Amino acid sequence: MEASGYVDATLRIYARLLADYPNSGICLQAYLHRTAADIESLSQMKPTIRLVKGAYAEPPDVAIRNKKAINTNYLLLAQDLLRQQVRGNVRRAAFATHDPVLIRDITDFATADGIARKEVEVQMLYGIQRAEQERLASGGWRSGVLIAYGDYWYPCAGWRNDRQIFGYCCEI
Repeated sequence: MEASGYVDATLRIYARLLADYPNSGICLQAYLHRTAADIESLSQMKPTIRLVKGAYAEPPDVAIRNKKAINTNYLLLAQDLLRQQVRGNVRRAAFATHDPVLIRDITDFATADGIARKEVEVQMLYGIQRAEQERLASGGWRSGVLIAYGDYWYPCAGWRNDRQIFGYCCEI
């Protein structure tokens, strides 16, 4: 679900896949203007949605370009997904971010709205924000760690000082 040009085709494939494999999920990007409408249309199918901010250089008519506005939209979408998950319209919502302020905003919202901690899942890449992952887990929040693998997982990967580095994402 990377660049915006793939969204429509990916959503069509996901809708067909979801009919036979109800536990499958899709990733949606908070910086795209269309994402709230995509969530609304998907909610009829009880989807699993992983929300990310979005990382591609999209034009302003397609995507929000201001970081503060992206974070605001991410939080609004996260709140909607959590409420829909509680109502049973979303099978599972996961929030992929390393932003501790945004994570606290999501967990504060869930607490204020009476959403159980086990219903809130934050996902991060291995090696980034380890203390935040531990804080979430020790506080009873669901915290997932994603491990990158494969030859093309990070196209910017390279080697420095006998250690593989992964572009803008992390250093191992």
